[in-house]
Amino acid sequence: MAGPDTRAAIIDGKAFAAGLVERVAAASARLEATHGLKPGLAVVIVGEDPASQIYVRNKGETTARAGMRSDTYRLADTTSQAELLALVGTLNADAGIHGILVQLPLPARIDSSAVLGAIDPDKDVDGFHVVNAGRLAVGLPGLVPCTPLGSTMLLKHQLGDLSGLNAVIVGRSNIVGKPMAQLLLAENCTVTIAHSRSRDLPALCRAADILVAAVGRPEMIRGDWIKPGATVIDVGINRVPSADPVKAAEGRTRVVGDVAFAEAVTVAGAITPVPGGVGPMTIACLLANTYNAACRAAGIEPERLDA
Repeated sequence: MAGPDTRAAIIDGKAFAAGLVERVAAASARLEATHGLKPGLAVVIVGEDPASQIYVRNKGETTARAGMRSDTYRLADTTSQAELLALVGTLNADAGIHGILVQLPLPARIDSSAVLGAIDPDKDVDGFHVVNAGRLAVGLPGLVPCTPLGSTMLLKHQLGDLSGLNAVIVGRSNIVGKPMAQLLLAENCTVTIAHSRSRDLPALCRAADILVAAVGRPEMIRGDWIKPGATVIDVGINRVPSADPVKAAEGRTRVVGDVAFAEAVTVAGAITPVPGGVGPMTIACLLANTYNAACRAAGIEPERLDA
């Protein structure tokens, strides 16, 4: 437990993610050697959003390093919804593609829900399809959203058995908050989902053995909101002005999480940093999902990758 003279253990998501990518690469190589099956991931991006371009490039490079087939489709900003849906249909029918990811956000004129809903649920490696959400809710095998999946892996690696722990998730999005709750319920935690209309949010957070911050507000969770010794998973990635006034005046920024790290690190037992915590796990889990999807498509039992 952290206290006045101690600091929380730093949960190194970057190192864990690197190990997970190595395990995925080894398992994929064995899958290809034994069964002639090479997992394939297709990533589709529409437009020129700079952040999305960086994410897509990183995903492609990491997929290739893991020895998987990596296809990237870069579509013009003028691409119509019908053209995008046609591409998704083609990828659904491609037996060599086991995972399909359409990079968000899409241009405003394209209905993201319609596009995500058109992806074959068994190839939906983002885990966003309503079929996969339903599978997760009732405990059936399926593809799980990467960020909560990675967060759960980090928690189990740090704490071992999570049974009986009180978990509070701040944020109720379909991408993180809700699936995170389902995953922690499956680990036998007692789960509370808090949100912007929750009463006395600090008190709710102070009751948590596990506190997951996924609200999208820079440093909203203060140090005195955290139970001494709690494990804190900070999902937030927020750009704020640089702490250096000169750099801030130049428009320079820094990345912070949803938790006030400098305060929390003196109270928590363990905490993920931002950057270097949950973020690297997202791409690693995307590859794990692609490997698992390839195995399931062929009726092969996938190897365990989380340890």
